[in-house]
Amino acid sequence: QGQLVESGGGSVQPGGSLRLSCAASGFTFSTRSMNWYRQGPGQEREFVASIGSSGGTINYADSVKGRFTISRDNAKNILYLQMDNLKPEDTAVYYCRAPSARLWGQGTQVTVSS
Repeated sequence: QGQLVESGGGSVQPGGSLRLSCAASGFTFSTRSMNWYRQGPGQEREFVASIGSSGGTINYADSVKGRFTISRDNAKNILYLQMDNLKPEDTAVYYCRAPSARLWGQGTQVTVSS
């Protein structure tokens, strides 16, 4: 049974940075594309970023382009999301997703507030 576990969330001031991690287990992580999604208060879950199995084919939502960086370490089975220049509107629960394995993580809370 596959599993995704996010970590690295927290509270930060506007302009700050956080790095989220998503540890994968129970499936062949290195052959799967991976996604980050987020869900803000009272909002629907939305796409943030995606990365191909080998680390190429990267895409970002327009709202995070130039501020967030998705990456992966296939040797460690970990997906990352580096978030810089955070804004209050980035406040959300962040989820990793393995679409072809039909897996979602449990989410990690990110709060951006002064």
